[in-house]
Amino acid sequence: MKTVTQLALVAACSWLSACATAQPPATELGSMPTDAQFPKVEFLFEERVHLAPAVVQGETAMGHRQYIPITGGTIAGPKLNGRVIPGGWDYQLRYASGCGTLSADYFLEADDGTIIHILNESFSCGMPGPGSQRFFFRPRFEAPEPYDWLTRGTFVATLEGDTSGEARDEDGNPVPAIRIKFYEIK
Repeated sequence: MKTVTQLALVAACSWLSACATAQPPATELGSMPTDAQFPKVEFLFEERVHLAPAVVQGETAMGHRQYIPITGGTIAGPKLNGRVIPGGWDYQLRYASGCGTLSADYFLEADDGTIIHILNESFSCGMPGPGSQRFFFRPRFEAPEPYDWLTRGTFVATLEGDTSGEARDEDGNPVPAIRIKFYEIK
């Protein structure tokens, strides 16, 4: 007969086949993990996202609301190359405290024509720039084969302004852009 602790462990791990033979942790709760236990981070790709001017709703009961249309862009990196499909949105809500949320919802097209949905979410305080906090995002992907690994993985992304001047519209005119770097946590 199994103990309550064993039953709880089986119940907690039932969705993970790897836990079928789970053993108790070898270290005391709260002790520093070994180097081998720390997650690894792998750079996947970077986007240069072209933006239209912000559409400002203004002050609401929730805070300052605006959204920024995504007008396109490019993707380059060791794991994905392609383009940002025009038509997505970057929804922003800034609270009186200076903190705020961002939710960017858009689509990518890989070089082979595969369409990938991305939802990039963040909560942060302050604005990006020299000496400020870095912006981190929690991207979630929905992708068919051969990119279904994006749907199953765990990712983090960083954002910075694109000051290269390389972001151009179809007529060759400069457009505002941001750069987002994507990393997989392994």
